[in-house]
Amino acid sequence: TAGITTALLVGSAVVAYLLLVPYSGGSDIVPPVSVTASSTESVPSRLRIPVLGIDAHVQLVGRTSAGAMATPDNFTDVGWYTGGPRPGEQGSAVITGHLDNALSLDGVFKHLGDLRIGDEVYVDTATGDHVLFKVTQIALYSYQKVPLNEVFNQTDGAYLNLITCAGTWLSKQRSYDHRLVVYTQRVE
Repeated sequence: TAGITTALLVGSAVVAYLLLVPYSGGSDIVPPVSVTASSTESVPSRLRIPVLGIDAHVQLVGRTSAGAMATPDNFTDVGWYTGGPRPGEQGSAVITGHLDNALSLDGVFKHLGDLRIGDEVYVDTATGDHVLFKVTQIALYSYQKVPLNEVFNQTDGAYLNLITCAGTWLSKQRSYDHRLVVYTQRVE
């Protein structure tokens, strides 16, 4: 965790910015710093949100060639950002999923906005462990004003932040105009 803390402190000094990336499976969220996850925990394999009926495979995602956080390559899986801590470790783990395909096919996070404070979120690991989180906050941000340090760099606990698109489709930008972030905290 010392390496993660150091990297996060350096990342807080980085000026965060967003890039517009065409809607081709990419994201427009540019994490402020890459953090190397420790090898003490197993990687996430499934994300379960019982109240929404979600039981999704977790893909490992990094950054696109443009430097933005990558997204899953389909609409049924979620993607864990490997540049941050693993879910359950100290810091802000981030999992992303698609709202839809901008036409009529629903994505895994189509109903993410229906979550409420206190709802349970589970991450199952490849070693069979189950990590429980509870929803603590739900926020909607303009796609150009996502608070990246809040999403990626909280270090005072073990967090899992879920992110997806929301709002109105902007065909010229090939993106939705908002991002929905569901903040959760690990329950011991």
